[in-house]
Amino acid sequence: MLFDFAEIPARERYKLLVSTITPRPIAWVVSQDSSGRLNAAPFSFFNAFAGDPPVVGIGISSHEPGRPKDSRANIRETRQFVVNLVSQGIAEKMNVTAIEFPRGVDELKEAGLTTHPSVYVKPPRIAESPVSMECELIQIIDLGPDTGLVLGRVLAMHIRDEAVLDARKNHIDTPSLKLIGRMHGTGWYARTSDLFEMPRIPLQAWKKNS
Repeated sequence: MLFDFAEIPARERYKLLVSTITPRPIAWVVSQDSSGRLNAAPFSFFNAFAGDPPVVGIGISSHEPGRPKDSRANIRETRQFVVNLVSQGIAEKMNVTAIEFPRGVDELKEAGLTTHPSVYVKPPRIAESPVSMECELIQIIDLGPDTGLVLGRVLAMHIRDEAVLDARKNHIDTPSLKLIGRMHGTGWYARTSDLFEMPRIPLQAWKKNS
């Protein structure tokens, strides 16, 4: 069935996108304003966009027309943020920080989370997260009056010690991170524990089998 986006309202386009582009990794963003007030919020329009330079991108909309979410406002103001990844064990705490609290409320405190200082940026990282990325803003691309694509350069990454197989070779035990992803609807998530391996096919091997 064809869904012509030129003829579909924005809300319905959104439903089609989030129902089919799955699973989506979750950027659990910690930011702070110029006064030092912290904000934490999860976003699932998120991924790594480049390796050199190391760039992550997060699509952040607005609470309502003309009122951008605190994360985007803080990042625009201070140009720094931390992306934390979400494991299954802390999913419920992440969900608490998704509540639309009034501006100035510390979501980290509401969710009972703790923080560790970052090395290169002022916002702290979430101590309970298995992976945290310290980021500086490259630019915010305005995608419309109420949506922006935040592009950040990763300055440093913190990975839980027990998940590091070989620090010299940068080998990580990815399954042990037990990360979750966002699925369809308002409350569906996916575990990353159901895996299968399919090696890449070298060109010469493909030619031999043709």
